[in-house]
Amino acid sequence: MDIRPDARGKVRDIYDLGDRLLLVASDRLSAFDVVLADPIPYKGEVLTKLSLYWFDLLGDIVPNHLLSADVADLPAEFAAHADWLAGRFMLVKKAQVFPVECIVRGYLAGSGWAEYKRLGTVCGMRLPAGLQESGRLPQPMFTPSTKAELGAHDENISVHRMNEILGEQHGSALQEASVSLYSAARDHAAKRGIIIADTKFEFGLIDGVVTLVDEVLTPDSSRFWPASAYEPGHGQASFDKQYVRDWLEATGWDKTPPPPALPADVIAKTSETYIKAYELITGRTFEPERG
Repeated sequence: MDIRPDARGKVRDIYDLGDRLLLVASDRLSAFDVVLADPIPYKGEVLTKLSLYWFDLLGDIVPNHLLSADVADLPAEFAAHADWLAGRFMLVKKAQVFPVECIVRGYLAGSGWAEYKRLGTVCGMRLPAGLQESGRLPQPMFTPSTKAELGAHDENISVHRMNEILGEQHGSALQEASVSLYSAARDHAAKRGIIIADTKFEFGLIDGVVTLVDEVLTPDSSRFWPASAYEPGHGQASFDKQYVRDWLEATGWDKTPPPPALPADVIAKTSETYIKAYELITGRTFEPERG
């Protein structure tokens, strides 16, 4: 698209429309906080359509920023790009976004498992001894982090530190909303054969109200496992970008730019994995907006 975005994230391009924003999900993929050179076909559509599904399903828990995802509502200057934008954009309300990511962990995996093995803690919080890798935690854990600039790494912070940054009222509201959203999504996904091991949310203030923003419960922001293959005690098969992470780890890449090029089979497998996650969670067949 030849219109320059006002801001560009790892995956999304953001266009400032004055009283609202146009968010466009690209097919870019980031791993280890580095944007890879190879796009993943249909990824942007999956992220957008899955976010729309969750916004609708979870809207009674906390309000969200969505206005429209209908091409008929695109501003005139974007009309010429409607075919490309279809299925991968959202018109949203502007929010004063909180400078933290709200991570909820329901299972012991990833960096949480690595820390637990070393110290018996996750993000500094003590857990019972004897827990297994990929095991379900006694209760969902809320572990906020800072939001790093593009190319930098997020940093885990304590709830106390989050409350210092945001104020206790807003910090408590974000923690309560995050755990409630995760718990509802976890229970819904379980009925569809998916375990949501962990996820992250972002929130902002709109007219003084805490509001869910950005994407929600997608393969980019969550760790999805097939329940049929779940077996605690080791890493799990995953409906997210773990397939790419594992391939990159195996190359010996030092996780600094530039990243290695992805082979065609890794790109195809990752695209299939994202689509499969969408279809299982929503119960709908993925139908691309364009070939």
